[in-house]
This record gives sequence, structure tokens and C-alpha cells, in this order.
Amino acid sequence: MPDGLVMLVFHAHLPYVRHPELNYCLEENWFFEAITETYIPLLMIFEQLVEDNVNFKITLTMTPTLMSMLKDDFLQERFRKYLSSRLELANKEKIRTWGQPGFHCVARWYRARLQEIEHYYHNLYRGDLLNAFRKFSEMGKLEILTCAATHGFLPLLQGQPQA
Repeated sequence: MPDGLVMLVFHAHLPYVRHPELNYCLEENWFFEAITETYIPLLMIFEQLVEDNVNFKITLTMTPTLMSMLKDDFLQERFRKYLSSRLELANKEKIRTWGQPGFHCVARWYRARLQEIEHYYHNLYRGDLLNAFRKFSEMGKLEILTCAATHGFLPLLQGQPQA
């Protein structure tokens, strides 16, 4: 039986959530959580794979709305504040849970993880995640595809002219 091939195609999309008219916007937190819990960790994994000399190739679609928000100075400033507030909370939780070993271990893990995320964002990527993804594209490790501004994956909609 012939060997099979596996192709990983990740799809990155978020709706446009920029709201400068509001001091706080829950929807913007979706974007900030995605940066903190998905996009930077994915880049961190890519960095580790390259460091370990693992030959990998991944395809990633990125919607125009997401790319626009990743380049938006206003949203990047709000993300820096979001990350800072999460680090502050993690520090407080580390102190608060001192006498509770199970909780304290989790609080320490989150604090260390957020510090690592902050390091990658500020020091390694200088706040420019699109450029970080571009780096892996130029190395031949990542193929970046664009798609429609909505969530639709265009190759699957080819037979749907009304879409």
C-alpha cells in the first residue's frame, strides 16, 4: 500500500472588531485572546520546529479582516494594554494562591506563559505578527493564502455561484 500524505491547512479568521468609540469592547477581547492563545503560540511552535531542524510545511489562510486588525496601530495599543492587564492579574493570582498548592501551580504557569507571550510579541516580533508569519513563508515553511473577507473558504464555495 502506498504511503499517504497529510496536508495541514489552518484557517485564521475573526470578524472586524475595532471599536475606538468604546473604552471597553468585549468583541475586541476575542481578537486579543486569539493573539495570546493562538497566533503567538503558533509562531512559537514554528520557531521551535525550526530550531529543532524539523522539516515542516503548513498552509495558513488569513482573512483580510484579520490581517487588517493585526496591522492596526489602535488595536495593537489596546492589545498591549490587554496583555499588561493579564500579566498584572497573573501576578496577583500568584500571590493570592500562595497557600493553595494546586491553584498556585496553575497561577505560576499562567504567569510564566504570559511572560513568554509578552517576550515573543515585544522582543522577537516587535508587535508585527504578520511579518513574523512572513518570515516562515520566506523560509518555505509556511504557505499563506488569503481568502474572502468573510469566513467562507473559497475552494469549497467554487460550486456555489450564489455564494
